[in-house]
Amino acid sequence: MNLNLKEIITAFMVLFAVIDIIGNIPIIIDLRKKVGHIQSEKASLIAGFIMILFLFLGQSLLSLIGIDVNSFAVAGAFILFFIALEMILGITLYKDDAGSAPTTATVFPLAFPLIAGPGSLTTLLSLRAEFELENIIVAVILNVIFLYIVLKTSSKIERLIGPSGIQIIRKIFGVILLAISVKLFTQNIKMLFI
Repeated sequence: MNLNLKEIITAFMVLFAVIDIIGNIPIIIDLRKKVGHIQSEKASLIAGFIMILFLFLGQSLLSLIGIDVNSFAVAGAFILFFIALEMILGITLYKDDAGSAPTTATVFPLAFPLIAGPGSLTTLLSLRAEFELENIIVAVILNVIFLYIVLKTSSKIERLIGPSGIQIIRKIFGVILLAISVKLFTQNIKMLFI
């Protein structure tokens, strides 16, 4: 075991910034209003499982189906773009296939692609090239614990901020999410043409 505190902290901070769970609070609150209940434990565990699985199998899985990391990131940029548009414009783009409201948002879109999305998955592949595997796993676990705490207390956070505060934060983070999606798109689209 090559546990290194500096590597763990760095990997944690990088993943924390990319997952942006604090910035996703308005989306979490919005999802909870649409579906009624979000299973915090299940969402955290599934997101953690997806990230650790992708850490081990990501590159080979994408290669196997003939998709490169850049194409994967571009697809993720589109998803983030539409979520951001919903937040900024106050419209609903995502419609359930059955025509009714979705019964759960625990797995989609919360665990994937919001938490364990193209941004965090491509980041994991980048970290794998720089850091020891066990340090990245510890960083993922720490992020999952933090995630769970935020998901569990999102209703308390909502009460603290209030409805108008939520609307303001929602629009601000919508613009930030839009910027992240554009950055993710532009950084990866040019790599596809090289």
